[in-house]
Amino acid sequence: MQWYPFEVLVETRGKGLYDITAEVNRFVRSTGVEVGVCFLFVPHTSASLVLNENWDPTARADLEAAMEHLVPEGQPWYVHTLEGADDSPAHIRTMLTLPGVTIPVRGGELVLGTWQGVYLFEHRRRGRRRKVVGQVLG
Repeated sequence: MQWYPFEVLVETRGKGLYDITAEVNRFVRSTGVEVGVCFLFVPHTSASLVLNENWDPTARADLEAAMEHLVPEGQPWYVHTLEGADDSPAHIRTMLTLPGVTIPVRGGELVLGTWQGVYLFEHRRRGRRRKVVGQVLG
C-alpha cells in the first residue's frame, strides 16, 4: 500500500457550497489506485466538508438556507465577533458539519451515491482561498 498526498485549492465567493467532486476524482484516477480510501481534510475553522446531493441545484440552495436558519448572524449573545458579524456563526457552522471526510475508492474512483458529491462549505461572507488536504491510500 502507498500514500498519495494532494491538495485542492478552492477560491470561494463567500458563503455556500462548492463542488470539488470532479477535482478529487481526477486526482484519485491519476494515482492508479483501484481499491483504497481517500481522506479529505479542510484545515480551516470557518469552512467544512460535506457529502450531499449534487444533481439538483435547489437541494444545495435548501442546504445553504437551512444553515442560515440554524445559525443566523447577529445574535446578541455572540461574543467572538473580532472579524465581523459572520465570525462566530462561521465557527459554529463548522462545528455542526465536519472538517474531514473519508470516502472509499473502488475501480479507481470515489465510491459515491448516484446523486452524491463532495463539497467545501464556506461559512464566511467574504470570499477566501481555501485548501483541502487529501491523501489516497491504496
